[in-house]
Amino acid sequence: MTSASLALLTDKYELTMLAAALRDGTAHRRTSFEVFARRLPEGRRYGVVAGTARFVEALEQFRFDDEALASLDFLDDDTLAFLAEYRFRGDVDGYAEGELYFPGSPVLSVHGSFGECVVLETLALSIFNHDTAIASAAARMVGAAEGRPLIEMGSRRTHEQAAVASARAAYLAGFTGSSNLEAQRRYGVPALGTAAHAFTLLHTTGPVGPGDEPLGRRTSEWEKAAFRAQVEALGVGTTLLVDTYDITAGVANAVEVAGTELGAVRIDSGDLGVLARQVREQLDGLGATKTRIVVSGDLDEFAIAALRAEPVDIYGVGTSLVTGSGAPTAGMVYKLVEVDGMPVEKRSTHKQSHGGRKQACRLAKKTGTIVEEVVHPFGHPPDDQPDLIARPLTVPLVRDGEPVGDGSLEKARDRVADGRHSLPWDGLKLSRGEPAIPTRIIPPGR
Repeated sequence: MTSASLALLTDKYELTMLAAALRDGTAHRRTSFEVFARRLPEGRRYGVVAGTARFVEALEQFRFDDEALASLDFLDDDTLAFLAEYRFRGDVDGYAEGELYFPGSPVLSVHGSFGECVVLETLALSIFNHDTAIASAAARMVGAAEGRPLIEMGSRRTHEQAAVASARAAYLAGFTGSSNLEAQRRYGVPALGTAAHAFTLLHTTGPVGPGDEPLGRRTSEWEKAAFRAQVEALGVGTTLLVDTYDITAGVANAVEVAGTELGAVRIDSGDLGVLARQVREQLDGLGATKTRIVVSGDLDEFAIAALRAEPVDIYGVGTSLVTGSGAPTAGMVYKLVEVDGMPVEKRSTHKQSHGGRKQACRLAKKTGTIVEEVVHPFGHPPDDQPDLIARPLTVPLVRDGEPVGDGSLEKARDRVADGRHSLPWDGLKLSRGEPAIPTRIIPPGR
């Protein structure tokens, strides 16, 4: 993306507010904005913070160049001059990427003048709401898989740039890799994948209608030709897609061509549980006892959980991970909470915010199981509690406009895994329920 397009990934009202604030002199008041979710998506028991490193990177590139400024013909000269020199020089605090979050968690806090902070609302929310939704859904799938690898395969079901961010968020939450090559180039997400049905169908060499030779025999030869080409190109460790025609014949053809050291077979349709059992028995009978079974096709966390008792080795997940049905919006908002050191808060019904710059800590038993999230005024942590261990959650991310946090994707993966292991058992259930732990918010002055 160009810097111009990045700067304009915002809503008009942010710039009209800026113009009005510059006119009346309030644009330079010191402010704190906070990103948080009032509630988790329906039925979810925890969320996973994702997008932090992407936001910090975008912050450095958020510039209004001549092309961007030329498109803002609704603004006065003073506002255009302000934007021409715009650089975020404030501070950002927040949860480290990969931390779990709950209702009211101050996931991100942005501090600076009103003018430099207000224009970041859409940028922050578009990144955090998207990436957090994907990571939270992916974490549930990782839990359902119980240690079996998952591959993110949703690129063909979403926007081309969202596909890259989705692959990163899924990997952050514990997926093994993604089909998306740009995610590998940009973020180091392992790229995985071999062939689709089109490659098998490409090797059709005769009529598909009635002929002198039985159709089953002809399709078997076509399939073996496709498998042979793939194995010659990629080696016997490849994964062969066996359900283009007849699965039983496909498995037999795969082992005949690749031998008993074939890496894996993939099933993309039908009753996956029944088919996985049949394929496992067939593979073992053919001597391919180490050949793994990959399943894909409209999987979500519930389908993955239902397949736990079946001989499935790897799951491929696409649509349900990258679309709203499987990854409902995180519902995060960006609210002004402090002006010149004074707490301010919104009191609208069902849309309240809590005033003041904040930090948070998480209380856990000595066994490591977390019991409560505590959100408290900045610099005023809660009193120690006997038999509970408090772990600070809020960390510096940007100081004077410069990144200071650790944006390592691998460390974020570790945080997700550690966080899930710290949840009480009820917090890991896929069924609908309350958040895994309560959030206690300590008001300013208490």
